[in-house]
Amino acid sequence: MSIVTLVLPDFLLIALGWCLLHLLKYKAEFFTTAEKLVYFVLFPALLFVSIARAPLSPGDASALILATLTLMACGVALAWLAGPVLKADPSVQASLAQCAYRFNTYMGLSISLSLAGKDGQSVMAIIVGCAVPLANIAAVTGLAKRQDTRILSELFRNPLIVATVAGLMCNLSGIELPAFAMDTLQRLGACAIALGLICVGATLSLDGLRAAAHVMSWMISVRLLIMPVVALAIAWLFPLAPLEQQMLLLFSTLPTASSAYILAVRMGGDGRSVAATTSLITLLSALTIPLWLHFSPF
Repeated sequence: MSIVTLVLPDFLLIALGWCLLHLLKYKAEFFTTAEKLVYFVLFPALLFVSIARAPLSPGDASALILATLTLMACGVALAWLAGPVLKADPSVQASLAQCAYRFNTYMGLSISLSLAGKDGQSVMAIIVGCAVPLANIAAVTGLAKRQDTRILSELFRNPLIVATVAGLMCNLSGIELPAFAMDTLQRLGACAIALGLICVGATLSLDGLRAAAHVMSWMISVRLLIMPVVALAIAWLFPLAPLEQQMLLLFSTLPTASSAYILAVRMGGDGRSVAATTSLITLLSALTIPLWLHFSPF
């Protein structure tokens, strides 16, 4: 099966979300409610089950976590480098910086399953779970200037971080939940990816594309072009298994999460520019993801 065929179902689900909103006239409130369900219930269940059941030892976990955090740190640094280089407006810079290092978790877990089965999805769940705290810290810190924002409170209440920590603790300690509980969580998680991708499609918008074009171009280049190169270098340097190297590369190619727009609006940033940049990155990733995966050495 070709790489294009593997990623096509995810983009068809995104297209379905756009059609439901714009052509079939579903109400925007439907997608807002559905996204909350995915974010607070369905997706944490999927993360927990995937991590708790992953064949993982403390040594394997430490190498993969370190590689993931290194990749994320590079993405954050490259995003903030746009400030001094482009002399960007601080508010625009803080808002758009997220687009360079935040990632679409739904696509990551969906494509990893298609590409490498349950083992690949388990590795991707660990990568995603480790990257979520750093992405949130960087995004909230950048947008929190002159605001009374409690970063630690944001992190401790994040359902994805809670699910990741709980999954790792159960995995590494050998604690097993009752079979009925794991089966319930697995069935909840099975709903997360399709519904999450449909909600992504409903958020696509290119309004505000002309604003801060130079900063947008920088973030798009970092997200789709530079981050995969960095991932390839990290995969070569770190003692990772071939499957972990492949999943790290896939992770680096993912488009920006739509939650970047939500955070920018909630914290008084430039929401329109973030929405336009996120949408454009998502559309372009339909080309870049197959290319990176096709020509990768893994």
